[in-house]
Amino acid sequence: MGRGQAKPSPAGGGGLGGGGVDRLLPPHGHHPHSDPPPPAGEGASPLIIAVDGPAAAGKGTLARRLAAALGLPHLDTGLLYRAVGRRVLDRGGDPRDPVAAEAEARALRREDLDRTDLRGPAADAASSAVAAIPGVRAALLEFQREFGRAHGAVLDGRDIGTVVFPEARVKLFVTASLAARAKRRWRELTGKGLAVTLAQVEADLRARDAQDVGRATAPLRPAADALQFDTTTLDIDAAFEAAMDLVRARLPR
Repeated sequence: MGRGQAKPSPAGGGGLGGGGVDRLLPPHGHHPHSDPPPPAGEGASPLIIAVDGPAAAGKGTLARRLAAALGLPHLDTGLLYRAVGRRVLDRGGDPRDPVAAEAEARALRREDLDRTDLRGPAADAASSAVAAIPGVRAALLEFQREFGRAHGAVLDGRDIGTVVFPEARVKLFVTASLAARAKRRWRELTGKGLAVTLAQVEADLRARDAQDVGRATAPLRPAADALQFDTTTLDIDAAFEAAMDLVRARLPR
């Protein structure tokens, strides 16, 4: 991201079954989040910050840095869907199959989030496919809510502010141009040694955007009270500084 000015504006307009919550409870120090801060005072509502947006917009990086700065746990909810998609692929299944995908969502284990193959075109496509299945989203919803309610949290995903925590005190919807997002994702993938072209990455992102926005269950869209935050021309530090300003503006003085 290059230096620039943020242009925020108000946006216009799944519980685990079969004991899955116990199996998926994240340990302290696990990579999707930091250790939780002390519990909120009596009667205080835990601080929830929802960070939503399309793939490669920069929401994960922002969410991690916001969580670290504010002393809150962080959860990359996209990892849950990526891990479910990978489990389906491991069994030779089709991530678009509701029965197979929901079964894997309910069988998801903590160690699935530590896999090293949760990024890349195959994982991206599988994640988007399983995320469109209502049963998968339902199976993962309560875990996400329990995570945030325990101590407060910064959660990033695609439906945090609209479905998971519609009552979140701060909601950011992070966007960037398709070209900027494609270049970022291409650099990430090629940096890991994957042989992909920029054109292929851009086509994959375009297809994923269409699937995320068009799905019937929890489509990608900004919450009515979210602040839209465009990172197209911002580098990482500038984006974080601007996001912190937006967060502070939403918190009680």
